[in-house]
Amino acid sequence: MEYYWLLRSVQRAKPDLRVCRTRCRHCGIFFLTHPRNAGRHNLRCPFGCREAHRKEQSAQRSAAYYRDPNGKRKKSDLNQRRSSRAPKRRGQTHARKVPVGKPPSVQAKPSIVEHVRMVVSLIEGWRVSRRAILRMLAQNLRQHTIARRRQIDQAVLWLNEHPP
Repeated sequence: MEYYWLLRSVQRAKPDLRVCRTRCRHCGIFFLTHPRNAGRHNLRCPFGCREAHRKEQSAQRSAAYYRDPNGKRKKSDLNQRRSSRAPKRRGQTHARKVPVGKPPSVQAKPSIVEHVRMVVSLIEGWRVSRRAILRMLAQNLRQHTIARRRQIDQAVLWLNEHPP
């Protein structure tokens, strides 16, 4: 509900963005798209439907390819090569070292970050960098949510997201 409230307030503030509003073909929610996609009705939202559709189509293409005689032969070759390799030893992982002075980064899907960057750029009227979006998200994730909640409810929500 908060999402639609925000979407409506953006459309009231920026009426020219009304043409960028479209409905997801899969889940049916409204979202803002790039102006070059305005008016299209076959788009999927960047909140998971787009990625799920891409994976589904990839699985169908792969299955169709491996049913073909050439694909069957290639898959057989791949399986034979895989079985002839020496097994990897367990426990040998290459842990990445995080610099001590570096602040914690935002853990967000790149597709969502890119969508937020595009929407903020449309609202602001100029190109916003990915780095600025990540800084903004890191700052906003430390703040209270937009919803009006009692302080105790906010504290419980925070504890559920960040258990001791």
